[in-house]
Amino acid sequence: MPVPEPRRGWALIRVRGFGLNRSEWFTRRGDSPTVKFPRVLGIECVGEIVDPGGLAAKPGSAVAAMMGGMGRQFDGSYAEYTLVPHECVFSLRTKLPWEKLAALPEMLQTTHGSLYTALEIGRAKSLLVRGGTSSIGMAALALAKKAGLRVGMTTRDPKKAAELTAAGADEVWIDHGALAEQITSGTGKPYDRVLELVGATTLLDSLRCVGRGGIVCMTGILGGSWVLDHFHPMGDVPTAVKLTSYSGEAADMTPAQLQNYVDLVETDKLEVKTGPVFKFEELIQAHTLMDENRAGGKIVVRGSDGT
Repeated sequence: MPVPEPRRGWALIRVRGFGLNRSEWFTRRGDSPTVKFPRVLGIECVGEIVDPGGLAAKPGSAVAAMMGGMGRQFDGSYAEYTLVPHECVFSLRTKLPWEKLAALPEMLQTTHGSLYTALEIGRAKSLLVRGGTSSIGMAALALAKKAGLRVGMTTRDPKKAAELTAAGADEVWIDHGALAEQITSGTGKPYDRVLELVGATTLLDSLRCVGRGGIVCMTGILGGSWVLDHFHPMGDVPTAVKLTSYSGEAADMTPAQLQNYVDLVETDKLEVKTGPVFKFEELIQAHTLMDENRAGGKIVVRGSDGT
């Protein structure tokens, strides 16, 4: 494909790395009900400005780009170059290597938006992350602990419990689908908030893991289902429990907030779990690993050496 033509209001970026996201997996499989298959996938990247298109950034400066229609309404980041509207672009000051930086933008944006915009954790004391060993789950643990919350994490694999405890989890729950009963008979204390990353397959149970005034936010679809069949709001949503979702945009995070998170990662004050790094030419292998759920963290693809 040709290099995109620069235009006003859009930044031309040389892609130095990008993270793989579950939404791209769904789109590739044809399971997404809301998006048209684009020519080039990829909803985030990091790289260097080639042509700012009027953006207040110098050519060669480091940027991150995310969301706003990338890989959906227009071509995304699975390429050597991408053309992105200014509202999706964040200038960054960092010495992190591209592979490390590439794991952060969408992961931090989604986690930040889920916790602060949807779940309003500033008013909460406890959080349950359902789907805890995912990249978003581990990032949520780090951000929530930094905010002073008691955090419970779930995993289907008992062998991963020690890893979650070592990462800072206050409680670890082995998730066989019926978690609410475990929680009420275990600690006896429902959580104030639940970040639902498994999705529709466990959502009804998650609604019973919070007390009155609690909030449940569905952000992920790790369980593979977009749709909740035979949903009965009066019976399925407990009294005074709030259900929301998060599929937000870049506007939910300010440039200063993203820069602050990057600074914390760079100074080892915020640990974000990352997974394997692949070459651009190994993109098929990277997706195969995501198919098999063997990543153990955010999968990153380095920009092509041929650019």
